[in-house]
Amino acid sequence: MGATSYQLRQRIPLWGKRGLARGIAERNADAIDAGREAAALDLLAQAEAAYVRYWHAGQALQLVDEQIALLQSLEEIAGVRYALGMVPQQDAIRAQVQTTRVRGQRIALEEAGNEAGMLLNLLLGRRADAPLAPALQAPQLAVASASLGDALARLEKGDHPALQAARAQVEAAQDSLRLRQRERWPDISVGVGAMQRGHRIDGYELMLEVELPLQRRALHAREREAQRLEDAAQARAEGVHTTLGGQLGVVWAQWRSAQRQRALLGSTRIPQAEANYRSALASYQVGEVDFNALLDALTDWQDARLAQLDATRDEQLGAASVRALEGDAP
Repeated sequence: MGATSYQLRQRIPLWGKRGLARGIAERNADAIDAGREAAALDLLAQAEAAYVRYWHAGQALQLVDEQIALLQSLEEIAGVRYALGMVPQQDAIRAQVQTTRVRGQRIALEEAGNEAGMLLNLLLGRRADAPLAPALQAPQLAVASASLGDALARLEKGDHPALQAARAQVEAAQDSLRLRQRERWPDISVGVGAMQRGHRIDGYELMLEVELPLQRRALHAREREAQRLEDAAQARAEGVHTTLGGQLGVVWAQWRSAQRQRALLGSTRIPQAEANYRSALASYQVGEVDFNALLDALTDWQDARLAQLDATRDEQLGAASVRALEGDAP
């Protein structure tokens, strides 16, 4: 009574517990950083895809406008021939009906372009209704790997941030298990103290404490928990690897298929369809084919051009997905 005690204590973990705790914190921080990089990759792929769709809508509108102009030209030709009594009035009406159908397609393309533009604005951190300049430059998304085998090899090396995050979580779980196992061993605490009576210090003390982990059942339960957490982290890492590998195989096949389709359309179908339309137009003007054959030829040519544009869009979308799964840094 009437005395004041001043004490300073420090707990000292033994058996490497402090290093394990530090390693757990570092691995968790690494997992968070890798997760942030994975999210950035995903956002970059979404922005690239939005730009591809925005560009595609603009190019498709140009093709549709060209088709409308050609149909109006055919309507004029049919009207002149009808006035001369060479063809029935149905030819001109058929051209008008086809023009109306194409105008409906144009409206759908405009809406698709508006949706892609709003999404692109949001991904760029802008207001959804912010004005965007027309996408005049075609997207050029290069794929780093020369083959699917190379891409899968890069995936095996763990270049993708999602894999790095999963592996860091596994390492953290392993360190947590080792830390739980070492909690069976005692720790120590050291300290110094001083006793004050009245206005003077009249005594000092040096303390050494040993903490004995006697609650064995609780220790075993925590070890089992840490073991299950490690197993779960391993399973998640394997699941991430399997998922990424499967997705890479799918998008790679889609990218290559679209690439081959675009090349085929550009080298064979479009030139053939254009030549067929030119021939049908010349034949109609001299009365050798009917108007339905001419319209079919024009529709086939324009469909081929739109199909090539769609294949280019699909190729660039596939490239964006492949780049994201390859783990290229944004």
